[in-house]
Amino acid sequence: MRVQALVVAGPGDMAVETRQAGSPSSGEAVVQVVYGGICGSDLHYWRDGRVGESVLRSPMVLGHEVVGVVAEQAADGSGPPVGARVAVHPARVCGHCAYCLRGEQNLCADLRYLGSAARTPHTDGGFAERLVVPAHRLVPIPEGLDLRTAALAEPASIALHGLRRVRQIGRRVEGADVLVVGAGPIGLLSTALARIAGAATVTATDLFDEPLRLALEVGATHVVRADGDMPATDIAIESSGSAAGTATALTALRHGGTLVSVGHLPPDGVTAPLHLAVTRELTLAGSSRFYHEMPEALSIMNDEPGRFSPIITSVFGLDAASSAFRQVADARGSSKVLLSFAPED
Repeated sequence: MRVQALVVAGPGDMAVETRQAGSPSSGEAVVQVVYGGICGSDLHYWRDGRVGESVLRSPMVLGHEVVGVVAEQAADGSGPPVGARVAVHPARVCGHCAYCLRGEQNLCADLRYLGSAARTPHTDGGFAERLVVPAHRLVPIPEGLDLRTAALAEPASIALHGLRRVRQIGRRVEGADVLVVGAGPIGLLSTALARIAGAATVTATDLFDEPLRLALEVGATHVVRADGDMPATDIAIESSGSAAGTATALTALRHGGTLVSVGHLPPDGVTAPLHLAVTRELTLAGSSRFYHEMPEALSIMNDEPGRFSPIITSVFGLDAASSAFRQVADARGSSKVLLSFAPED
């Protein structure tokens, strides 16, 4: 099966190529991809040829935020039937390490992710017309949720996992004052989910005005420019992945507050006012990807689609992928940008 796919070979070297998709095994299905969301990691592979310590060493198909329709059900009868609308879970795990056995598959030492150069050979992604994938990694999309909004399933799951980390360390989102640092797609999704979870207030902060306007649209009670005065907060969700954002989050936290870091910080480390963790007895937690959250994320979006749909700001055809990536690179005016691989109907 030959398909058109979006391939990156190095910094600035990205093209649509015809590739062999391979034949499915008995437990694999074929998905007709409809939408793929462009992530910051895709942008870095295109612009820099690397994401942190994951360096491109050979051409790789991009993309891990993928939704579509089952074109061929797995031959063993497992998974959704032909015609089912599905989101693709991008992680492959070993299933037998200590992390997998205790339900923390996102920490699996042998984890592979669609569209990742973390390992050699690289793991090709889902920016292709058709995708062969294990049937158990297909998550049905609720009947009332349109595929365009459902394309947020993967980043929404990441944001939901961040909120779960808050609960895992014994804090309550309900009734809390929450600060979301960075109003990109993950920050906007965190804002919407925190409001739905019952936060008393959700303040979003960003460098630019348009992301803050979107934050208000998805549920923020307050917005503050990054150079403004931050309100005191109980929980800070840091999604910018920057030293300045980390410092903002730490400084805003009340005594006994909690910081969850969702954004990927530079691999060489950052300087931040960590002394506040001692004097204010703060709790600091990291949040890495997700594993179990995708069905719940889709269900939440299905209940309130109007809160999530504004996060998608543009849709481009595969033949305009370069224009789509340039728009993603300009955080002043765009949020989640999708590539369209097939008509939604």
